[in-house]
Amino acid sequence: MILDAIFFLLHTGLNLLFWAVIIAAVISLLIGFNVLDTRNRAVWTLADFFTRVTEPVIRPVRSRLPNLGGIDISPMIVLLLIQAAMLLVSAVQSYMIRGGVYF
Repeated sequence: MILDAIFFLLHTGLNLLFWAVIIAAVISLLIGFNVLDTRNRAVWTLADFFTRVTEPVIRPVRSRLPNLGGIDISPMIVLLLIQAAMLLVSAVQSYMIRGGVYF
């Protein structure tokens, strides 16, 4: 029972982070192309929220990548890492089930 809750929380947290990175990247692109105006309080609040949520995850990846000019591929790499973490959590859960650690 407790392990089910832990795996559920891990899956849900990674899934929420995955979508937050996608939303932050889309908002950043829309602001960059002047589709959204950050002088609008709602737009600024959403952009600030998603930047604050995703920046601690994206910043270490961004600092290790070479400078590609105006192209930022760090959100894509973070999404791949999140997917890998989700696969790892699923594999650990299935190995624990097959090993009889929990039912």
